[in-house]
Amino acid sequence: MKDLFTALALVLVIEGVLYALFPSKMRYLISKMTEVQDTSLRTSGILAIFVGVACVWVIRSWSGQSSQ
Repeated sequence: MKDLFTALALVLVIEGVLYALFPSKMRYLISKMTEVQDTSLRTSGILAIFVGVACVWVIRSWSGQSSQ
């Protein structure tokens, strides 16, 4: 459970850094997202999930940590 909260906190940190450093770029990207079809956004989200899970799996297997 500690890992889950740590991961969520890191997501907030990364998003916060992006908005703090590039506010106009982030506003532009958000406005462009309204033009993208739902299926494309959904496909991108699913792809991000698989890439993220694969990255976590590789990192965990290389570091020798087992899930607790």
